Amino acid sequence: MLIIDAHLDLSMNALQWNRDLLLSVYTIRTQEQMVLGKGRALGTVAFPEMRRGRIFLSVATLIARSTGRPVPYFDFPSPTQSYGMARGQLAYYRALEQEGHVRIISDVAALDAHVAEWTAWDAAHPEETEETPPLGFVISMEGADPILHPEQLAEWWDVGLRLLGPTHYGPGRYAGGTATELGLTKLGPPLLREMDRLGIALDLTHMSDQAFWEALEHYTGIVLASHNNCRALVPHQRQFSDEQLKAIFARDGVIGAVFDTWMIQPGWVVGQTTNEKVTMANVVDHIDHVCQLAGNTRHIAIGTDLDGGYGREQSPRDLDTIADLQKLNGLLADRGYSDADIAAILHGNWLRFLHQAWKK
Repeated sequence: MLIIDAHLDLSMNALQWNRDLLLSVYTIRTQEQMVLGKGRALGTVAFPEMRRGRIFLSVATLIARSTGRPVPYFDFPSPTQSYGMARGQLAYYRALEQEGHVRIISDVAALDAHVAEWTAWDAAHPEETEETPPLGFVISMEGADPILHPEQLAEWWDVGLRLLGPTHYGPGRYAGGTATELGLTKLGPPLLREMDRLGIALDLTHMSDQAFWEALEHYTGIVLASHNNCRALVPHQRQFSDEQLKAIFARDGVIGAVFDTWMIQPGWVVGQTTNEKVTMANVVDHIDHVCQLAGNTRHIAIGTDLDGGYGREQSPRDLDTIADLQKLNGLLADRGYSDADIAAILHGNWLRFLHQAWKK
């Protein structure tokens, strides 16, 4: 089954974590045996494993915060530094494209051609995993801090940005994020209006409850939550409530189920709780909750965040690499989902979403 993953921090891993993603996960783990830090020598994502898992299209992020709480290599003291880092991350994706490893998808024609090529290849090579067509990337920005001012958004559109989450953790320049009770800043509404004008889809992930509802008042287009689970199952502000999920349904949006274990198991304490009790079946619990709430399978898909600053220690215990996403096929079938429903969840819903978002 072909799979779309709507949230991978690939450039952050390549540049800030100094990982050569052209190498296998196992080689990277070996290289990091002497590197200290959370998630080191435990990574799950690299291009060979993405090809093996038939993750033929991904949303690849740009992330460079500037929240006033500097974290080395991740959160920068000034927006100009964030801008420079994000442009460097984009340059990495473009270099991969020039070398033929990936293709950046930014319109419906390119999307349809990419899907057609992979569908034909998949049918002709049911067992092969190495010599695939290029991986497809849709460029997103997680946290709008690198956008110096709302009027600059057109520049980012011109270089390929197609999805945008205005904030991340903490007090973003445009909106309050996870672990805050802050709404939109004065820069938020003009940014959302410019997103509407350009056709850049709004990713509501990481928005505080206040910012979530305010954003929906200012943005009229289709919305997504690229990597989000359900507050009804894991009570935490990082997850969305049933009311918020229904608001996304009302915009015909899609939610990507995330694989970070602290968003799967209630009461997870980072650095203390282990993944012993968390499996991919628990992710399916969140998928099923969205389907039961919506009354259909139209609004749920995959957005793993498997490379979001952690590794196997904070992933489901039955997932070794991203290639194991193929296990979802059987797990969903075991819950009674039809082949058509499984295809919708694993790739069809994101394809429909992108067609709607880019129909201008």
